[in-house]
Amino acid sequence: MNQIPNSLAARDIAHVLHPYTNLVRHEQAGPLVITHGKGIHVYDDQGRAYIEGMAGLWCAGLGFDEPELVEAAIKQMRKLPFYHTFGHKSAEPVIELAEKLKSLAPVPISKVFFVNSGSEANDTQIKFIRYYNNALGRTKKKTILSRQRAYHGVTIAAASLTGLPANHRAFDLPIAGIEHVDCPHYYRNALPGESEAEFTARLAANLDAFIERAGPDSVAAFFAEPVMGAGGVIVPPEGYFPAIQAVLRKHDVLAIADEVICGFGRTGSVWGSQTLDFKPDAISCAKQLSSAYLPIAACLISEPIYEAIRDQSGTIGTFGHGFTYGGHPVPAAVALRTLQIYEERDIYGHVARVAPHFQRRLRKLGDHPLVGEARGVGLVGAVELVADKASRKSFDPALGVANMCAGFSQEEGLIHRALAGDALAFCPPMIITEAEIDEMFDRFERALARTQDWLVKSAA
Repeated sequence: MNQIPNSLAARDIAHVLHPYTNLVRHEQAGPLVITHGKGIHVYDDQGRAYIEGMAGLWCAGLGFDEPELVEAAIKQMRKLPFYHTFGHKSAEPVIELAEKLKSLAPVPISKVFFVNSGSEANDTQIKFIRYYNNALGRTKKKTILSRQRAYHGVTIAAASLTGLPANHRAFDLPIAGIEHVDCPHYYRNALPGESEAEFTARLAANLDAFIERAGPDSVAAFFAEPVMGAGGVIVPPEGYFPAIQAVLRKHDVLAIADEVICGFGRTGSVWGSQTLDFKPDAISCAKQLSSAYLPIAACLISEPIYEAIRDQSGTIGTFGHGFTYGGHPVPAAVALRTLQIYEERDIYGHVARVAPHFQRRLRKLGDHPLVGEARGVGLVGAVELVADKASRKSFDPALGVANMCAGFSQEEGLIHRALAGDALAFCPPMIITEAEIDEMFDRFERALARTQDWLVKSAA
């Protein structure tokens, strides 16, 4: 579409490089410019309202106008607008937030290390793993395992953990030392006639065989999202993580939980690890930690990992890792207030109460001719569009069916996200009501009907 000269959209095209965007198409289509938000809604520069069905990027748990988080930021800005945690320095909100995260953790945690994003958290975990094994004299135990269709970020190391082709192509990734094992997507990856229990047993056996082939003395850690987010909202079968962790314990391989999307109530528990019976040695968290109001993330590590890192830093003379803004007092204050609000307003309980309705509306979409699978847990879900339900045949990726459907959704006043494999994700702010859930899915059903009409006309 033609852009008005000097409009916000035209200026964006001229000056902004957008992530996860077809940049050729962007020069013609331009951006949707969002100016403000209220509750679960955001508004564009033309005054149109949208239900934000992705909570931004899986992150704005309290919606888009929580005044107490704004006040927390202002109060801390006036008191101490910046300090750092290098060289024995600290600040009160950083200490209090670390204490709070330890008290909430699903497993015993020794220390909390603050960073600015989920990518930085997972990149840091890789460095911790290397430092840890070097401290123990296990200099060959460095291979990191991730999973196909995983999403762990976009720094060079974190993007290597990510198991999606678009994050690797033309970036010369993945780097050496990172391998990908089976994705636990029963709908797509189960063998004919294989039960979920048999599927889980096969994936655990495959993991065991992979580690045996690589050599247990060379495999250091296994990264996993409790629910795989950007890979399509993949919920593993019941019993998957206990089966996988039995293999990891057998070979002394660390388990790292990427809770960047799942953490702080999204799956119906405080942590996705609790919902999926995952007991990690370390945790990465971000996004809903501050309801996304300011950038902050954290690495939570166990006592054995901390002890090895501590001792190695004593030998070297310093722990040579950190970020200028890691442990920034203003995001820390906002994150601390966010966690307090989750408890004061019983946001976790609210999610548990409205999630069954969310899941009912989501699963009902599975009856539509275009939907092969509707899947999810808590307040996160996805539908996978297919060309044929019986055979589970996918659409030709060149058609861009999910992107077209997401475009129709936007025209219907719903923002959500098309993912790889023609999946469409839903991850609304956790404050959403049952009535708002109904309106969100009503809008999507209209978009789905328009997608079906478009496909029929395209085939004619």
